[in-house]
Amino acid sequence: MKAITLTQPWATLVAIGAKRIETRSWRTHYRGPLAIHAAKALPPEWRISAWDRRFAELLESLCGLDQYGAPDLAQLPAGMVLATATLAQCTPTDTLHPSGQEHAFGDFTPGRWGWLLENAQPLPTPITATGHLGLWNWSEAQPPHQPRALSAAPSSPFAIRHS
Repeated sequence: MKAITLTQPWATLVAIGAKRIETRSWRTHYRGPLAIHAAKALPPEWRISAWDRRFAELLESLCGLDQYGAPDLAQLPAGMVLATATLAQCTPTDTLHPSGQEHAFGDFTPGRWGWLLENAQPLPTPITATGHLGLWNWSEAQPPHQPRALSAAPSSPFAIRHS
């Protein structure tokens, strides 16, 4: 299966269906099943994004708050395939008109590409995997050691289960 590595919190936002357009500087002609992998490292800009109201409200329910009152993204799964989705379309971002939340979750500047994702399904238990740049091939037959997993909990449909 083809896979793409996203940094957190964007990988989790795709996995739970809150982000349906992944924006990239490059396009792909690939269409079909796509594994969503969460990178091990957090990008430096995550802390700024986490303070955005649209991010903060959703992320707080996913991972709690850190000592500074920002969503604690270190609690999100990293270095794992979290979900599968279908890459349905790849189109220039200037042809898209995303909602406020979707717009906040991507870079829709001219010259970029919107990867339209459908049917995101979180894995019951994320699977440890090494990510790569670009599209890459992932095999589900990798070792199933998972320190953290996405799960639905009665208190929140986006809670993290710690094992």
